[in-house]
Amino acid sequence: MGVETQETHRSGQWKQQNKSHKHGKHRSKGQIERQSQGRVNVKTLSRRNKQQTRKNDRRHQAQQIRKQKRDEVLEKKRNRGSQGSPPHFVVILPLHKDIDCDAVLELLKQCDETAVVSKNEQGICHISVPRFKQRLSFFIPEYGNLHAILDAAKVADSLLCLLSPEGAADSVGEHCISCLYAQGLPAITFGVQGLKTLNAKKQNEAKKTIQRHIDKRFPTEKFHAIDLPQDALLVLRRITNHKLPPVFFRDNRPHMLAESIEFEIDSEESEVGTLKLSGYLRGRSLSANGLIHLPGWGDFQMLQIDAPNDPHPFNQKLAKDSRKQNGLDIEMEGEKEEVRVLEKADPRHQESLQSEVIPDPMEGEQTWPTDAELAEAEKQSKKKVMKKVPKGTSEYQSAWILDDDEDHVGASKAMLDDEEDEDEDEDDVDMEAEEEEDSDGDEEASGDEEFETLTMTENNDAERYDENMDMDEERSMFEKMKEEKLHVMFPDEVDTPMEKVARQRFARYRGLKSFRTTLWDPKENLPLDYARIFQFGNFKKTKKKVLTDDTDSGALPGWFITVHIANVPREFMESYKPGSPVVMFGLLQHEQKMSVSNYVIKRCGESRFPIKSKERLIFHAGFRRFSVCPIFSQHTNGNKHKFERFLYHNVATMATIYGPIMFPPSPVLVFKEMGTGAHELVATGSLSSVNPDRTVVKRVVLSGYPFKINKRTAVIRYMFFNREDIMWFKPVELRTKWGRRGNIRDSLGTHGHMKCVFDGQLKSQDTVLMNLYKRVFPKWTYNPYVRCPPTICDIGDVDDDDDEEEEEDGEDMQAYQMFE
Repeated sequence: MGVETQETHRSGQWKQQNKSHKHGKHRSKGQIERQSQGRVNVKTLSRRNKQQTRKNDRRHQAQQIRKQKRDEVLEKKRNRGSQGSPPHFVVILPLHKDIDCDAVLELLKQCDETAVVSKNEQGICHISVPRFKQRLSFFIPEYGNLHAILDAAKVADSLLCLLSPEGAADSVGEHCISCLYAQGLPAITFGVQGLKTLNAKKQNEAKKTIQRHIDKRFPTEKFHAIDLPQDALLVLRRITNHKLPPVFFRDNRPHMLAESIEFEIDSEESEVGTLKLSGYLRGRSLSANGLIHLPGWGDFQMLQIDAPNDPHPFNQKLAKDSRKQNGLDIEMEGEKEEVRVLEKADPRHQESLQSEVIPDPMEGEQTWPTDAELAEAEKQSKKKVMKKVPKGTSEYQSAWILDDDEDHVGASKAMLDDEEDEDEDEDDVDMEAEEEEDSDGDEEASGDEEFETLTMTENNDAERYDENMDMDEERSMFEKMKEEKLHVMFPDEVDTPMEKVARQRFARYRGLKSFRTTLWDPKENLPLDYARIFQFGNFKKTKKKVLTDDTDSGALPGWFITVHIANVPREFMESYKPGSPVVMFGLLQHEQKMSVSNYVIKRCGESRFPIKSKERLIFHAGFRRFSVCPIFSQHTNGNKHKFERFLYHNVATMATIYGPIMFPPSPVLVFKEMGTGAHELVATGSLSSVNPDRTVVKRVVLSGYPFKINKRTAVIRYMFFNREDIMWFKPVELRTKWGRRGNIRDSLGTHGHMKCVFDGQLKSQDTVLMNLYKRVFPKWTYNPYVRCPPTICDIGDVDDDDDEEEEEDGEDMQAYQMFE
């Protein structure tokens, strides 16, 4: 019996062949590990260590930066109000007319028995508290004086707002806190005076009312009662310990609150003199070669900076050691002190007050022609031209004889020159609808009525009411309201004048295929005022360079100094009221120069009267205060921005002006001077950019109406009134209010009828429109001198007479608000 053998399986030709792993040109990790047999490449090891080292360095650097910033914050907090740094400046702001600020200040003085109290001639009270190792300065501005409150808050470290238990804040206090909120608030603390004099039930109701009032703007803040010395001590502790928010437009510049003011004048006939301001320097260092700004008065140069003794030291011994350390030691001779001069202005390095470029009238002239241009001109001069001339005329005389074509060209050029001489202000068309009243019939009807004689006592209420009314202002305001109402109903629409040809009336305008995409050269047809301004090649780079350049020259922050300001007008001291704050700011590089500034502003809800473009307004921009007539435009993206004739509510608008250069961020408050002299807040915002190339384009819309309609073609009338105007504006595209687009095909007759073709059939009630555009520029109306308005409490709140007047004019006001 034989043995059976088992045969093994042999794969056939159809066996599945799996693809091998495609690892590319490099070897796999397993292959490298098998080939290296545990050995490590030197380059791989060094690269891995280098990456790990870089990662550790970055982590360590981040830790160092974080620790450095934390140490800076702690150091700044420890040095707040100490020797070598300025006192903690606190502004006590009453928000109600019944609040006694002097009584609150007396409580703050008496809350600590070890406190050292002193007061200067400007009304600033200094309190040194050894318990808190700080010194504080308190100032109470005049109630209702808006300029004094805003100027004091610009340099304040803290704001102590006092509320009343009955009503919290009145209308004057609300107006002040609204302006401060838009300007930029420092650290704020709320106090209530007279709360504990109420009974327990009224105390609870008053607390709820006051807290609800605070939560409207400051939901995280609480109030403190200030009726006892213990309460004042708690408030003082909170002021010295709370966090100070940054105010960038102030912290980036040297600034000072004057605690002593002297004015020296050479003679009685002189109109300018030297102003000496003494106080604690804050912010950054101040050099005598720089420029300073007095709000409402303009920019000035300095003569020198002195370093007198600190009149309110925290500790006499520490103050003396600190002055020796800083090199400011002063030798005493009897009762007189020898003031050391820190720095005198060097005329070679001092900043100039020149704010405008002196334009060269020959700058725009043609340069000397090149050789190629001279050869071309000579070639053209030798060109033979055939002319009909009288017999015996020489070649020289024939050059003065014009052909018919040349006459036509010359007349066209003359006409264009006349068109360009048109003033831009004449472009504004009167869009008011005139209404005629027939009064003759009423007079005849009134003559037939029977009258009854009554005996009445005259109290002259109407005459007294009319004495306080400015009829010119009433008429102008009514005209503005009607014009704005018509502009809202028919935006940018104007009537084509019949007595003047349209091609002359709208000679400066042009048509655009697309407002968004069509290019507009920003350097085209610039006005002469653009030759007087400065422009940056790269504004952001210049801003970064200026703000980071902090040279410790001259006086350092925290020193008590005296600044000698040259050529200050005599009117400064004549208009100065004792007790009003005098604030001084140091200017950064280029900030005295003029350029085109753009501010993003938004109307406030309190004011309802219309504000027209190019109307005089008062700007509080950062540390500056000036009056100017801005032009308004839409705040949109793109290279062109539509001109706005009015400043509307609930819409962010760009205001463009000729003004001094400022570096953002910088808040802005816009006021309007009323007939009583008061300044009413109408808008708030911030500085957007300093850019003369921002193009503001004004639009006018010409309207016509369909006369005959035949499918896609139609006869339009009342847009033009002669054939020449139709042929002049033929290339401009037409549109309708119902979305159709078309073009002018031809003129029919000689009285302004034109045949047009559209992309669809028109409706009989549709309106045909033509958009024309031109670039507009602001007017040079910048004025740095702004007088202080009367206090708000002198003018009073909205009285009953104003309410009666609003009821009488209720129909016009309702119509205006409806269209708003």
